[in-house]
Amino acid sequence: MKIAFFSDIHANLPALEAFFKDVESENVDAIYCLGDLVGYNVWPNEVVNEIRKRHIPTIMGNHDEALLKPISDDGKPSNKGLTSTMVSDENRDYLINLPRNLTLNFVTNDEPFNLLMVHGSVKAINDYMVVDYPEEEVVSMMEFHRADVLLCGHTHKPFHRIIEDGNTFKHVVNIGSVGKPKDGDPRACYAILELNQSTSPKLDTLKVSFKRVEYDVEKAAKAVEQSEFDHAFAEALRIAKY
Repeated sequence: MKIAFFSDIHANLPALEAFFKDVESENVDAIYCLGDLVGYNVWPNEVVNEIRKRHIPTIMGNHDEALLKPISDDGKPSNKGLTSTMVSDENRDYLINLPRNLTLNFVTNDEPFNLLMVHGSVKAINDYMVVDYPEEEVVSMMEFHRADVLLCGHTHKPFHRIIEDGNTFKHVVNIGSVGKPKDGDPRACYAILELNQSTSPKLDTLKVSFKRVEYDVEKAAKAVEQSEFDHAFAEALRIAKY
């Protein structure tokens, strides 16, 4: 079974469109989104509409959660403030009612194998699950939720970390960002997991692939520069930093 996971689109419609075109060629069996559909660019409604019309199971990101707060009129509009004024009432209702996490439960060779999807970490929606997050804390979080695989986003930096825990292996997969990479590669990033009957918590054989997809970065950057958003967000897209 092939499952695609993507996250952190951040209202970047050109990147999302490139992702959808690429993932179609992968012949995946399911697609899940790990949140942060909005923020930093001018297409929040278009991005939400594209995901909603495909009925893709999606969890809440911290920028989606920010829509729960009232719009502030004080001073220069912030990124989240601008986004809040742009999102339609219907899409706001969708975003603020997204679940905080999702789980997938499998059985392979008569053994349970469980995937847990969060945006930041199990601790908090805005917690940064970095590659060197303390191992004991990661294991504790995953054991509490009986998770063999923890899938997350938020940092915009992809990695696959394998932790040996007694007689089992735990996997942490940060799936990177479709719309705002921060690892120096401006291409959209998503992850594909492949599960079969050889997949087991007692083995470290989970197959994880990171896909990078070219898209019109300049179109997305110029849209920022032609808007009220901070122009630094445009340069961040070009160099894939910040």
